[in-house]
Amino acid sequence: MTRLKRETRETQITLQVDRAGGETEIHVDTGDAFLDHMLVTLARYAGLGLQVDARGDLRHHLIEDVAITLGLALAMEVPERAQRYGWALVPMDEALVEAAVDVGGRPYYVGELPSDLYRHFLESMALNMRATLHVEVRRGRDRHHVVEAAVKAVGLALRQALREGEGVFSTKGAVALQVDAAQQVDADEKEASC
Repeated sequence: MTRLKRETRETQITLQVDRAGGETEIHVDTGDAFLDHMLVTLARYAGLGLQVDARGDLRHHLIEDVAITLGLALAMEVPERAQRYGWALVPMDEALVEAAVDVGGRPYYVGELPSDLYRHFLESMALNMRATLHVEVRRGRDRHHVVEAAVKAVGLALRQALREGEGVFSTKGAVALQVDAAQQVDADEKEASC
């Protein structure tokens, strides 16, 4: 289980995510009904326990900063022996959306959605999770259906990728990374100045 608190002049976020999911409660309160709906959907389809309490000055800042915080928390939940890859194709009425993810530490995002905010949400989450995420909208007219199908597909792909596997799924083996505390402080100060 990972708990994070992220505060700026624009947003205040407290988030807890649990890869074990199972009986873990899902509770989301951001003050934005559609964001709440998408976070609950993502958690349910990914099999995650999730608790989010967040507020922000602007909708864009709220959605972006929740995605950043969620991505950082999910990065800490990736098991060393993760299945690593996940894929899903989700129909929702006229919408059909595909998602493929690699949680192996290579941050990249490709995909367009009919909502710039939710494209940015998925991109911010993926990059901060250090995951590669591809989202392809195959068809769809209703913006709500397309975005929700994308979130469901990403959730199902994450469910597969975050499963504990039998070994390290890489030709490189496990990657060991040591961060010097002084460098971490410098990195935090640089992020804060952005």
